[in-house]
Amino acid sequence: MKIVVCIKQVPDTKGGVKFNPDGTLDRGAMLAIMNPDDKAGLEAALRLKEQFDAEVTVLTMGLPKAADVLREAMAMGADKGILVTDRVLGGADTWATSTTIAGALRNIDYDLIITGRQAIDGDTAQVGPQIAEHLGIPVISYAQEIKIEGDKVIVQRQYDDRYHILEAKMPCLITALSELNEPRYMTPGGIFDACDAEITTWGRADLKDVDDSDLGLKGSPTKIAKASDKVRKGAGEKVVPDSPEDAVAYIVGKFKEKHII
Repeated sequence: MKIVVCIKQVPDTKGGVKFNPDGTLDRGAMLAIMNPDDKAGLEAALRLKEQFDAEVTVLTMGLPKAADVLREAMAMGADKGILVTDRVLGGADTWATSTTIAGALRNIDYDLIITGRQAIDGDTAQVGPQIAEHLGIPVISYAQEIKIEGDKVIVQRQYDDRYHILEAKMPCLITALSELNEPRYMTPGGIFDACDAEITTWGRADLKDVDDSDLGLKGSPTKIAKASDKVRKGAGEKVVPDSPEDAVAYIVGKFKEKHII
């Protein structure tokens, strides 16, 4: 079995974020981590590797420094790492990103593709399903449990306060929730091996069946109107009631005004 896990190096939001003049994230100036949902997807792939002797390849799109997140994944147990990087790919929205990743995946043999549900720097949950659409394969999103039986996957898909049980024949794509599992730590031996491992690097010329008009900032149909590192809030309304009864009446009145009750 061949599994490809799409991972993303995202800003560590605890350290703050920075923006370029065009509104895109200045990724080169920020501390970065592996996206949490992607890490859960990687852990799921590694467990399948242990169960079925699968080969796990991790793929990411980003700046050259995104190779760090690939080495982290390989230190956890992934077999191969592929970095897709090129200046023409910068500033991509979800459409351009999924187009790029699908173009890279067409170079790879796979039975199963796993992505995170969404990235903490965008929170769109669009890229995984879009990749599946580009490749013409089934997708099951919001996976909270994954099983393999023969040539099909059986997934518990989170849905409100319950879950769906869905089956799909491979090849297919699954988007993983961070609640799917508890990712393992890197091992000392894995870290040494990952530091010495070769990372495959692809650029625009390596993407299959994609048009330049669908790549990068120019190929992104959605544009950022405004970006801010902090959401500024007003001081709010201050009220000093004469009695507890007046305070309750005021709060209830506001609830009714907002149609909460």
